[in-house]
Amino acid sequence: MRLIEEYARGGTGLAVDEVWALEAHLEKCRDCRDRLSAAVTADAPAVAALTEAVWSDLEHRLASAVPAPARRLRARLSAWTTPAMTPWLAMVLAVALLALLLDLAGPGSGQVSLVLLLAPVLPVCGVAASWSRGLDPAYELTAATPRAGLQLVLRRTVSALAVVIPALLAGGWATGVTAVQWLLPCLAFTSLTLALGGVIGVSRAAVALVAAWAAVVVAPTLATSRTAAALQTEGLPVWGLLLALGVGVVIARRGAYTVLGAHR
Repeated sequence: MRLIEEYARGGTGLAVDEVWALEAHLEKCRDCRDRLSAAVTADAPAVAALTEAVWSDLEHRLASAVPAPARRLRARLSAWTTPAMTPWLAMVLAVALLALLLDLAGPGSGQVSLVLLLAPVLPVCGVAASWSRGLDPAYELTAATPRAGLQLVLRRTVSALAVVIPALLAGGWATGVTAVQWLLPCLAFTSLTLALGGVIGVSRAAVALVAAWAAVVVAPTLATSRTAAALQTEGLPVWGLLLALGVGVVIARRGAYTVLGAHR
């Protein structure tokens, strides 16, 4: 009750984590919302009067408005994706398709698979688009909601992986590239993007890791026509360690995703 009364007076005496916890609780608890309403009426009459004036002005407009049809599917998708993700995911799928076509049209089995080279970093582009300040016009509103933070980052990451990984699995099957070679590096790259994103921003982290992958793995592989050691089965334990490290950092720094800096 103390938190609600202080929140009704403006919340200046509450810590940031207390405000976020209270707002998240108010979304689910009607009894506490009623207590907040009573506290506002008693302790902040000016706010109550303003709310009443706004409501009286809107009440007749809302009564005459035609209710829009329920769009449950869109509402559910909005909790997992943003409109800005659609063109970026389409671009990622187009790149995967192009790599598949180049592999199928290649001169022989000795050529290094482009699907194998691109698979570990393609989902990172979708993850960056899902949490980018420049691509999401509602990023400030999103970051200010009680449910923002790690939960929302993970939801959008899962939605990007759910689109990209099946396409890569199909491409790998068509070209003879096994998922063992790229799936673990793919998940490790994704977790490292989120881990580094908590420090410098998810988009910047994605750009940095993709550039490092291109310089360290893709360029030498194309120059020598030999699959890099990072993509061979001997390197899988290292990728597993990097995946665990990325997940650990994300969990340890989960509070970093509630600030606007993570959208850089």
